Amino acid sequence: MKSVPFKNTGYFSKLICNYLDKDAKIAPFYDNFPDITGFKKQIDIRTDKKEVIDRPALVEALLGQYQNIQTSVSTKQNIDFLKRKTTFTVTTGHQLNLFTGPLYFIYKIIATINLAERLKKEFPKNDFVPVYWMATEDHDFEEINFFNFKDKKVQWKHESQGAVGRLSTEGLDNIFDMFSSQLDRSKNADELRLLFQEAYLKHSNLTDATRYLANALFGTYGLVIVDGDDVLLKKLFIPYVEEELLDKTSFKKVSDTIKNLKKEYKIQVNPREINLFYLTDGLRERILLEDSGYRVNNTDISWNAEEMLKEVSDFPERFSPNVILRPLYQEVILPNLCYIGGGGELAYWFELKSMFTEFQVPFPILMLRASAVLATSKQVQKLKKLTISNEEIFLKQNDLISKKIKDISDISIDFSSQRKYLQQQFKDLELLAKQTDESFLGAVKAQEAKQLKGLNKLEKRLLKAQKRKMNAIVDRITILQDQLFPKQRLEERYRNFSEIYVAHGKYFMEKLKEELDPLLGEFQIIEL
Repeated sequence: MKSVPFKNTGYFSKLICNYLDKDAKIAPFYDNFPDITGFKKQIDIRTDKKEVIDRPALVEALLGQYQNIQTSVSTKQNIDFLKRKTTFTVTTGHQLNLFTGPLYFIYKIIATINLAERLKKEFPKNDFVPVYWMATEDHDFEEINFFNFKDKKVQWKHESQGAVGRLSTEGLDNIFDMFSSQLDRSKNADELRLLFQEAYLKHSNLTDATRYLANALFGTYGLVIVDGDDVLLKKLFIPYVEEELLDKTSFKKVSDTIKNLKKEYKIQVNPREINLFYLTDGLRERILLEDSGYRVNNTDISWNAEEMLKEVSDFPERFSPNVILRPLYQEVILPNLCYIGGGGELAYWFELKSMFTEFQVPFPILMLRASAVLATSKQVQKLKKLTISNEEIFLKQNDLISKKIKDISDISIDFSSQRKYLQQQFKDLELLAKQTDESFLGAVKAQEAKQLKGLNKLEKRLLKAQKRKMNAIVDRITILQDQLFPKQRLEERYRNFSEIYVAHGKYFMEKLKEELDPLLGEFQIIEL
C-alpha cells in the first residue's frame, strides 16, 4: 500500500495536522482519538452510560424510510441489530449532491463501511453498523446541483426553496439526456445510465432519489441510510430543542469554546443565539429571538414563549437544526461511536465538545475521512520513469517541474553555494564597516540585498532556459500531473465517480473497498 502523511500533502489545515499528530493544543477539543484504543474507550463510555438512545423508535423510523426500497439482507440485518444495546454505529454525513457529486462521497461511505467491519474483528462481542446520514434538510442547492464529467459541468437548473431533500426531481430527465449523450455505448456506461434513471427519473424528490442511489451502490455492504427529516426522529429531539429555545445553550457553550480555539486555529462556523430553522414545504428560515418572543426570519410567523413550546410539542418535524445543532441531533438518535468527515467538517465539530458535555450526550470520536489519488498502472510506470515520488506528486505544478528539472539537469541550477559565499563576503565587509565607519553599514547591507536579488534572478533565468531545453520532460510531467490532479485540484474534490466507473466498472468500487483504510491516517495512492 502506498500512502503519504496528510501533513506532507500541503492540502490540510494546521488544525487537522495537529489533530493527527495528537498535538496538546488540540487535545481540549475532543475526547477519544480514532485508533483501536480510542474505540475501546468509546465503547466503554457508551456501554457504561445509562442508555439514552430510543432504539425501538430509531428502528421504527428506519423501517418506515426503507419501506419502498429493495433492501439487502445485510442492511435489514443491521437495522435489526440496532435493537440491541451491544450494537453501535459509525457514521458519515453528506449533502445530496447530484449523482454523488465529487469522488470523496464514495470514499467517505466506503471508509465508514470498512471501519464497521474492522471494529467487528477487534470487538467481536459487539455489532457495528455503517451509517450514511443524508443532509436532507440543507438548503444550499447551488452546492449540490451539479457534477463534473470529463471536465464538463453537468448542472441541474431548478428553482429551489426550503430543504433540498423535499425538492422535486422534475427536470432531471433533461439532465439525464445531456449526461447520457456524453457516455459511450459500453456496458459500464449503460450501467451508469440505468443507475441515474432508476434513482432520479423514478423518484419524485431528492431524498428518495439519493437514498435509492446510495443503497444501490452500497446496500450489499449493509449500509444504513438515515434521513433526519422524520417526525419519529424529531420527537426524540424535543427536549433539546426546548432547551435551545429557552436557554440558548449551544450559543453559550460554543461561543466559550471558540474563544479558546481561535487562539490557535481558524474558526469554521459561528453559533447564533438560536441554532434552529423553521421547516415546512418550501420554507427553511432561521428562528430569531426577539423581546416579544420568537419570529421566523423573512415571514410573518411568530410566537410567544408558551406558543413556541406548544409548536415544538405539536410539530417537532418543523424544527430543523443548523450546522451547530445537527451533530447533537445525530448523536441523540444514534448509538454512535464515531463521525467520519472531511477537514472542514471536523473543524466545526471541534467547536462542539463543551455543548455535548452540557447536554450530557457522549461526544463521538472524530475521524478524518479516507482520501486517495487514483492512478492507472500506466500512470504509475510514468511516475517511476520520471522519478516522481509519492510525496512529490502533491507539489504545485511549477514547483514539481522546477524540482525535477534541477534533479535531472546535467548542470547545477542551485545557486545555494554562491549565495552562501556572497553572504560570507558581506559579513566580512560589515565587520570592516563597524571598525571604520558604521554609517557605511547601511550601504553594505543594501548592496548585499541587491547582489542576492541579482543572483536569484540569474538562477531563475537558468532554470527557465533548462525548462525550454528539456521541454519534452516538462510536457510529460505537466500532462501526468494534470491527469492525477484535474484543474490542479485534488481529484476527489472535483471528479465524479462515473468517469472512473466508465473505464473500470465494478472493479473500481471493489478496489476501493479492498484498499481504503480508515485507520491508516494517511493519503493513499491507489493503483487501478
